Amino acid sequence: MESGDEAEPRAEVAAWTQFVESLRAAGERLAADTAELDDAERADGFRALLRALNNQLGRFEIDRERPELVPFNRWRQKFLMDNPDFGYWVADIRADRRYRIVGNRGDASYVSITAYAASGGLGAQASSRLDSDSITFDEQGNFEIEVGGAATAAADRLDLPEQANTLWVRFFHDDVRHDRAGWCAIEPLHAPPIPVSVDASRFCHQLRRLASATAVLPQIFAAAGAEDLARPNELRHWSEMVGGAVFTEPGIHYIRGGWQLQPGEALLIEGDLVACRYWNILAYSRYLNSLDYRYRPVSYTGATASVRDGRYRFVVAGEDPGPALGDWLDTEGRTFGIVVMRFLQPEHAPELPTVRRIRLDELRNS
Repeated sequence: MESGDEAEPRAEVAAWTQFVESLRAAGERLAADTAELDDAERADGFRALLRALNNQLGRFEIDRERPELVPFNRWRQKFLMDNPDFGYWVADIRADRRYRIVGNRGDASYVSITAYAASGGLGAQASSRLDSDSITFDEQGNFEIEVGGAATAAADRLDLPEQANTLWVRFFHDDVRHDRAGWCAIEPLHAPPIPVSVDASRFCHQLRRLASATAVLPQIFAAAGAEDLARPNELRHWSEMVGGAVFTEPGIHYIRGGWQLQPGEALLIEGDLVACRYWNILAYSRYLNSLDYRYRPVSYTGATASVRDGRYRFVVAGEDPGPALGDWLDTEGRTFGIVVMRFLQPEHAPELPTVRRIRLDELRNS
């Protein structure tokens, strides 16, 4: 080596440096993208970035031989359209292994278990699934499902297609604040081999992947809300989410749009319900985090909304308009945000609701 030349950094050092640099780059991009926003919205952007990182760190170390169903998208780990009316669990698995899932549905009105073939990043395709119609529950709500392998005499089985590598379990709740919570767990039906204590190359590969994913998070935030910003105060069919794309439930029809409101204004959303298995409406920030459902009315389901004569009426506003005017979706005073409606297994595509921007005093006097 010639004088002055420096040795290449070791792989783990290079991977760690890449991860740290990805955090710096993400922070700089987010700071630039939010430069024109107020202090609260800018701080919320960095909070969303940290929540997303927390979410991904919670699944950084995985063992496909002995997987775990990890709770997903709880309030400290919100990441890309979390939904407080659902309970989510995620496990990383191998398509050539056999597992058993056990659990209890609690008071969930609908349960689904879906295997996805993930292609890296957010790319995924639902490959096989079971739901409440085909899962056997005992009187207490317990269930047991065999996953993968050749067909057996098990009452409930989920096949694993060749490319399947991720399992999602979803519990849909009509009233999550009062429903009895359920649970689920997964175990291997084979004797897992004892792995090496530290696989250096695998660790470095995973860390580099985390670095790459972290660096693009601000771009995802910006791109995800661009159409809502360009066409505010209207709702549209969200066709990109059809068929279980981006790890979504395959049977859901989505309606989405953004609000752009000043203090004292409201967005009035009214429409006719379509017959469906389940539905809800939820308010999100520009960073695709649900708003503060622990303390504020930011979501409703078919069981908690005030439906009259088959019609719903929601008032999106920064202050309570009063119950007589409709169900209040609290914007937390944000001038911009996103509303998403989900309809599970509708008889037909729901009609778009009417949307009207109106002053609150005018609404109260109408």
